[in-house]
This record gives sequence, C-alpha cells and structure tokens, in this order.
Amino acid sequence: MSALHDRLKEYLALRRALGFTLERAGRLLAQLVDFCDEAGIEVVTVEAALSWATSPVRCSPLWGANRLCVARGFLRYLHALDPRTGVPPTGLLPGGSKRATPYLYTPEQVVALTTAARAIHSPLRAASMEAVIGLLACTGMRVGEALALDRADVDLHQGVVTVRKAKFDKTRAVPLHPTATAALVAYARRRDELAPAASSPAFFVSATGTRILYCNFHLGFHELVCRAGIEPRSSSCRPRPHDLRHTFAVTALARFQAEGADVAVKLPVLSTYLGHVDPAATYWYLSGSIEVLAVAAGRLETTYGARP
Repeated sequence: MSALHDRLKEYLALRRALGFTLERAGRLLAQLVDFCDEAGIEVVTVEAALSWATSPVRCSPLWGANRLCVARGFLRYLHALDPRTGVPPTGLLPGGSKRATPYLYTPEQVVALTTAARAIHSPLRAASMEAVIGLLACTGMRVGEALALDRADVDLHQGVVTVRKAKFDKTRAVPLHPTATAALVAYARRRDELAPAASSPAFFVSATGTRILYCNFHLGFHELVCRAGIEPRSSSCRPRPHDLRHTFAVTALARFQAEGADVAVKLPVLSTYLGHVDPAATYWYLSGSIEVLAVAAGRLETTYGARP
C-alpha cells in the first residue's frame, strides 16, 4: 500500500471521528489515490488533481467541479504534512454547486399537498404520503430522518420522535405539537389496519408494507406538486420536499421577530430542534424570506435609527 493510501486512511479516520460519514467522498478519494499511484505520482500537484477530476469520459463541468471540491479537503490535509502538495483554488473549474433558492410554501399549499396525497389510489400509500408530508411541515425534519424512523422511535404517548444517527451521526429528540401527535396516532391505526403483517420496523411504510425509499418519496412528492397546482417561482426556485424544512425554519424565525423575542437566545434552541450543528446554519434561512429580512431591517432601524 502506498504512502498516499496511508495518508488517506488517516484523513478519513480523523474526519469521521469528527462526525462526518464521507461515504461518497471516501470512494472518490480512493479513486484519486489510485489514479496517482498508477501515474507514479507521490506528491499530488494541482495539475494532477485537475487531471483526475476531469478524467471521467464526458465529464460534465458540474461533476468535475464536485470531484475537485472533494479532493480539495484531502489535499489541504496533505499540504499541512508536505508543503509541496498543491491545493486547487476554488473556482478553478466552473459549474460548482450552488444552494438552491428556497421555495417557501404557504399554509394553503401545504394543505393542497396533503389533500392531493389523500387522492392517491393506494390507500396505504395515500396515508403514508400525507403523514410524512405533515410531519415534515410541522417539525422541519429532513426527509431522510422521517423515512428512517422505526416504530420504536415514535413515542405516541409522550408525543416525542427520536431521530437516530442523523446528519453528523447525531441523535436528537423532537417534541411534537399535540395536533401532530394526534395525526400520527391516526396514521399508525390506519397503517396497522391496511398492513397488519408488515415485516418492516419502519413507522412509515410503502404500499407493499416496506420502508419507503428516499427516491420513491421524491418522485411521489413531485407528482403531488403537479396535482396540487404548485408552480415554480423561477427557474432556480422550484418546490422540493426539503423546502418544507426551510418553510418551518423561516416561519419560526418570523414568529420570533414579530413577537419581539431575542433571536440570539431563541436561535440555538431552533438549531438544536432542527439538528443543526451550528446556529450559523440556521441563520442562512433568514435569506430565504423577504418578510423575515424586512422585520430584521425594521428592528435595526428601531435600535440604531433610520438611515437615509
């Protein structure tokens, strides 16, 4: 095994000890090391990293930029050990990924989605889609977190959902509003009527009684978006399941501001509820709502005085 492979093992062990899973990144970096070994490269240069990033046949600019971004973190680590290592500058390849513009749903649109879900031909699939969408809307959970819930993770007596091994391998408790708990109780009763012999421990199940696949939920969600008549606001602002999380966060922040609450005190609580490692990740949601920004600007003017 080469010295680069040894350094990669050390790098991945360090990052994973900090809570990063790096499953895809680990595979890509192993390919980078193999590429360098086959070329006889012992010290990775910017040119070598760029050559590897663009090596796949018909590599798109976006894919090449993403590959180079993955390599950059590892190369920074190597550069600290050996300054001869090159670190590709950001922007070296065009087409790097950008955050999508959040699509903030109105309450009426959320109701339209759940109403469309009830019209799905399969009764079990209809109940599951409606329940998952409702849970995402009222808790801001990630889609993967909701679909990964087992029955033992949902305490319908206490009204608490336990999210296990979420992003950064974190576990957290998510208290539910009584109306949300009542909706999950009704769903569980309906699920057990329609799939009494379900083999999966999943709380939310598919039409066949198995855990709902992430990709299938996304496809189903976009079908419901069309049925509900929810239109994109622009080419970069299209309704996605994840935007239910954005909507929850922005609604909470807007309520804090409208009530005159100290956002600096409230934000860490909201960050913990959402499963963010750092409140800074939650602050980004402010940029998704003109209403939130307007309230923030108004408070600044009140505190520091209006400026021309």
